[in-house]
Amino acid sequence: MSERHTALRSMHDLGLAAWFGGSLMGALGVNGAAARIDDSTQRLPVASAGWARWTPVNAAAIGAHLAGAVGELVTETPRVAAQAGVARMSAVKTALTVGALAVTGYSRLLGMKLEKAGGPPVEGATEPSFQTPANVASCQRQMKLLQWAVPALTGALVVVSAYMGEQQKPGQVFRGLLGRAGGLMAAPKTIGKIAGMGPGPRTMGRIAAMGPGPKTIGKVVAMGAATRHLVAAGR
Repeated sequence: MSERHTALRSMHDLGLAAWFGGSLMGALGVNGAAARIDDSTQRLPVASAGWARWTPVNAAAIGAHLAGAVGELVTETPRVAAQAGVARMSAVKTALTVGALAVTGYSRLLGMKLEKAGGPPVEGATEPSFQTPANVASCQRQMKLLQWAVPALTGALVVVSAYMGEQQKPGQVFRGLLGRAGGLMAAPKTIGKIAGMGPGPRTMGRIAAMGPGPKTIGKVVAMGAATRHLVAAGR
């Protein structure tokens, strides 16, 4: 089993914390404050400026999190293979990470479009007004949904990471190892049962009707192999 990996865990946790906290604060703080500006033509530029200043920090946080996550996965490879349930949660965590990266990247592309839009009149950073150009309004409507998708996905990553941390407790590791070992020990018995299964009564009747001979023997062998293959496939 792995030893301490403080640097990797710190990069993983601090990066994820900044990713989650920054996205939530931006949705509530930056976008919310921009909507309070009296001049409707300055709301979007102010919000865009705030997000633009945060983008480099957010990119560094995401990079640190990914480096820590990959490093932890590499160092925990033996436990992933040996402890039941760890591989499944690793797959869930990977799927959430990919989703959060995709949403974050697309949100940034929309943000860049809004930056280039200048200062059209809007109700808020993600709320168009009746005077807002159609292309800007379309980007704003998408951003209104995506601004909550990022903290939702990264928040789910925090929960999954906490669960995986619980899996590293000695009791959980011991039970997981026993569960995986039990499955491996049961496999030879299952294979033996499958190998011992021969053709059923109907098949035997058909074989008897074929008569003796090399061709019949070949068909019996083929039927037995087919039966074992179907059983192994769970049919």
